Amino acid sequence: MRIATWNVNSVRARSGRIVDWMEREDIDVLAMQEIKCKPEQFPSQVFENAGYDLAIHGLSQWNGVAFASREPMTDVVTAFPNMPGFLKGAVGPDQPLEARALGVTVNELRLWSLYVPNGRALGDPHYAYKLAWLKALQSHAAGELSRNPTLALAMMGDWNVAPRDEDMGDPSFVPGQSTHISPEERAAFDAFEQAGLADVVRPIVPEGFTFWDYKQLRFPRNEGMRIDFILGSPVFADLVTDASIHRNERKGDAPSDHVPVLVDLDLGDDDDDRPMIF
Repeated sequence: MRIATWNVNSVRARSGRIVDWMEREDIDVLAMQEIKCKPEQFPSQVFENAGYDLAIHGLSQWNGVAFASREPMTDVVTAFPNMPGFLKGAVGPDQPLEARALGVTVNELRLWSLYVPNGRALGDPHYAYKLAWLKALQSHAAGELSRNPTLALAMMGDWNVAPRDEDMGDPSFVPGQSTHISPEERAAFDAFEQAGLADVVRPIVPEGFTFWDYKQLRFPRNEGMRIDFILGSPVFADLVTDASIHRNERKGDAPSDHVPVLVDLDLGDDDDDRPMIF
């Protein structure tokens, strides 16, 4: 089974390109972020014509997450417990939820498409929101795996955190002055490992960025960031046989500023002597 995540930066602007890549790479499930549309605005037909079912969560022209899957999706949810909301200028705990999380179950795999808040600037209310959002997500993951240690769980998407120094190649991001690389954000990302989730791509692809800003020739200069990740539970990680970052999707006409990140899974469907886990 082949699963991928991609911040597509407007699905309506890139639906043909996305589906062409999915067919070319034989993708079974794609988690998308920043679809930037409501469900009724989603270009569903091009995906359905290619044989994909859809789960879509979008509330406006901003944010938005979705799944395209060749196999049925069940247990669809559009938030995790205690997920915080945000409204610029507002204070208090009961802010409206944004379309940043979508959970589905496919072939007994529990999958999340996640668009972590950007943070905007150190000291900005959006930065505090980002940290609270990550803390609530980590608590949910820890609780899920505590209740069900055999759960094949993957949390994937645009995390808006470069967890290691080598993951940040954009010179405009300065330690002590910029988001994405602050100690607090990195600690929040690292906490997912304590919850039982591991980056399942880095052991196979130790180097490589997943995002390059459109400005300042960042892509030709390879001044990018590694901020798109697939974090998996031990059971999910054991299924991974290969992984890749598709850098070439940053090239060509009207690309997203992110590229797809992909993993291959062996679900034990072949007739071999390995034990079945499901």
